[in-house]
Amino acid sequence: MAPADDYRRALDRAHAHALAYLDLLDTAPVSATASAELLRSRLRKPLPHTGEPPEQIVDELVAGVSGGLLGTTMGRFFAWVIGGSLPSTVAAEWMVSTWDQNAGMFAVAPAMAITEEVVGEWLLDLLGLPRHSSFALVTGCQMANTTCLAAARHHVLARQGWDVQKRGLTGAPRVHMLTNPELHSTMDRSLRLLGLGTDCKVMLEVDAQTRVRRESLARELEARRGEPMIVHLLAGEINTGAFDLFEQLIPLAHEHGAWVHVDGAFGLWAQSAPSLRHLSRGVEKADSWATDAHKWLNVPYDSGLAFVAHPDSHRASMTQTASYLVHSSDVRDQLDYVPEFSRRARGPAIYAALRELGRDGVVDLVERCCRHARELVVQIGQLPGAEAVFVPTLNQGLVRFVETRAGAVEADHARRTNLVIDRIVADGEVFFRGVDWHGKRCMRVSVSNWRTNESDVARAVAAVKRALS
Repeated sequence: MAPADDYRRALDRAHAHALAYLDLLDTAPVSATASAELLRSRLRKPLPHTGEPPEQIVDELVAGVSGGLLGTTMGRFFAWVIGGSLPSTVAAEWMVSTWDQNAGMFAVAPAMAITEEVVGEWLLDLLGLPRHSSFALVTGCQMANTTCLAAARHHVLARQGWDVQKRGLTGAPRVHMLTNPELHSTMDRSLRLLGLGTDCKVMLEVDAQTRVRRESLARELEARRGEPMIVHLLAGEINTGAFDLFEQLIPLAHEHGAWVHVDGAFGLWAQSAPSLRHLSRGVEKADSWATDAHKWLNVPYDSGLAFVAHPDSHRASMTQTASYLVHSSDVRDQLDYVPEFSRRARGPAIYAALRELGRDGVVDLVERCCRHARELVVQIGQLPGAEAVFVPTLNQGLVRFVETRAGAVEADHARRTNLVIDRIVADGEVFFRGVDWHGKRCMRVSVSNWRTNESDVARAVAAVKRALS
């Protein structure tokens, strides 16, 4: 039998299953309905000695995972900052798998290299970042931050006369990372991976809106004058979407020779919308930025974005050569800027998303999500027994559910909040999760899916009302 026939039958089955799944997104439960035990019983089979027909494998895989998928692609998923997948990006990902290119360098996958060049230029323009900046398409914001910090580590140590690429960190000057204490938990792993260690963090003081205080940064910079420093700021704190005051902080850090890195996993996209750009004013003066395409751009996993205003330091921290490789002199080789060689082509899905949305569509998507997040927090907060803890200025907000009996303390409110969240998830209509924030147990409200609409907001509020009753 011709191999093309095997592909055709397998892809026909996948196509049918995919459309059936998508057709149910508005009515299916957002929560998973299958237990771990049930999923294991379906999927944990003896490895066969002989091969099986591709179409059979597709059918049985789909049946095996049934009920074990969260509705992250639905418009009623509000637990974490997870976007959906635009139609063109799903199709582009299918094509990427079909082409099966190793997008490590131009010589290996010419079209993929050029696609990355194009999307890099588009993204720098859309996000209002310096056009001379280098970029990297990586797995997610974890690796985007790691890539940026690797460039920062090289840069600040090189200024001390230390070549970390050759000499490593043994005996190197100590690198300090002065940071907003609300930094994402994955930053600790980035510091560990880079050998900087979590003890390099210096927690800065913040105001009531979790923004770094200028006087705190000035004091800590002065205390380490002449030493290698990285200042880590936030464009969109994970629970409230708060932004550091870049206009004040970045010039101050640069006066002391520090590298400024901005974690903008979702908040950096405020740069694309004129109505929100004031929140990130001055962010383009930083030295590096990290964000996600699988959050607000609604590109399928995995798709992180790193940008560096010092291409030489970026390249020095990542590049790799070998005699068997064919390096290009006039085309960007991806392996010079990413922490891997063999890699999936991430350019086509981003290319597809940007063309499907267009500049105006990105603006509309970002502004619409912010509007829906605010509607959710305000309307849920008005329900009896609910309280709006943080009304969004971006797309992240917080509510909690209070114990109304006399003498109730914070622990009682926390138990009540957890109970209501569990009821909401069990109902299956919408999906939220909780977080501890400034001594309060809250329910996070996060909106970044292109599918979310007014009907989804109304259904979510109704589901919370049922859980409270």
